[in-house]
Amino acid sequence: MAGVSSESLTKALTELEPKLPFASLQLAKELFGILAAVDSSAGLRRALTDPSRNGEEKSGLIKQLFGGKVSAEAVDIAAGLASSRWASARDIGDALETLAATVVIAVAENKSAVSASGITGLEELENDLFSFNQAVASSHEVQRALSEPQASAAAKITLAERLVPAASEEAKVLIGQAVAQPRGIKATKLVSRFAELAAKRQRRWIATVNVTRPLTETQASRLQQGLNSLYGRELKVNVNVDPTLIGGIRVQVGDEVVDASVLARLNDLQRQLAG
Repeated sequence: MAGVSSESLTKALTELEPKLPFASLQLAKELFGILAAVDSSAGLRRALTDPSRNGEEKSGLIKQLFGGKVSAEAVDIAAGLASSRWASARDIGDALETLAATVVIAVAENKSAVSASGITGLEELENDLFSFNQAVASSHEVQRALSEPQASAAAKITLAERLVPAASEEAKVLIGQAVAQPRGIKATKLVSRFAELAAKRQRRWIATVNVTRPLTETQASRLQQGLNSLYGRELKVNVNVDPTLIGGIRVQVGDEVVDASVLARLNDLQRQLAG
């Protein structure tokens, strides 16, 4: 997805973000349900991506079709997508799939407690998705069963859940979606896409800290507390010793970099002098 469609998806994800702390699996299932309806009708996809129609007209079509059938929140999200511009008829479906999967991933992320095995909800989700793909890869019989066009979606979901019986509810939703509605690709490839989305969100809360020398326990504790306070949640902090920094500290959380190293200040000075 590129160009105008990519911009529309980015906008939709930004608008979705404030809703994610309160997200539910039911919302995700409703969005996947809307996706199924959109995918089943070429006429509807054309209407929702027709550049000659204004955004209000297209969002109104979503509200007319799905209002009262799913939650108002799901309708609003889908209507927001419809009001944007899309380069191709498929792109709006891809975007809806991404938003629905993001909701599922956020539900896993919002699990406050770390599991008995010591991993977070996001890590558990990633592990479950990986385990499913491993199980499928190890059996040609399972691969044939999941790709059998005559098999019902329900039968494929039942088979998939047998492969990973201990999977989290979030993983079951994503795996079930992938085997029931792979949208023209292999189910395992779609599961891998979902895993990539989860990994990307996981990286938002991993702080990579580069320092010039190892931290003491006190310094490490202060760093952890300071970063937790700054980002408003418990971060996983990975500390690397990098003597090339000369002095100071460099912190990266997701795509955000906070660089307070001496080297960074020297580079800034060099740029100013050259400038």
